[in-house]
Amino acid sequence: MLSKILVGLDLSNTGEEVFQQALNLAKLTSAQLMLIHVLSPEEDGIPDTMMFSQIDYYPAWTDESMGIYLKKLEAYKEEGLEMLQGFCARANTENIKTEFSQNVGNPGKVICQVAGAWGADLIVIGRRGVSKITEFFMGSVSNYVLHHAPCSVHIVHHPDKKS
Repeated sequence: MLSKILVGLDLSNTGEEVFQQALNLAKLTSAQLMLIHVLSPEEDGIPDTMMFSQIDYYPAWTDESMGIYLKKLEAYKEEGLEMLQGFCARANTENIKTEFSQNVGNPGKVICQVAGAWGADLIVIGRRGVSKITEFFMGSVSNYVLHHAPCSVHIVHHPDKKS
């Protein structure tokens, strides 16, 4: 019986489908949800530090470039929180007890750590279907979670991908 479902979300197009499948499972089993978003340099869309540093003989951060980067990073963090709050509100209107957390770190490791600490019975996570070569060099969050999770894992494939 499922009582606690941890839902790993990012700001990609897969997030909606991942959330919807987790919500459907929670409704069927009367489970509670924990929504998690992990801020990480590997996530698509996060501001790139190299974009803001001065490329010169000695690459360096100026006060101006640091300020711009921190502003963009804060906006990205806020976008993640808004996503989590929106999904949380939707689940609460369905009478599903839901909480959320935004963390910083390696997404796979953080998701597994939070799942263990929270006592999750299931992790629902998306898979964007990156190429085998990209997965080899960059790794895959869903692959890491699948092999290191302290509980069962449900992987949602991106609806536009057929991998």
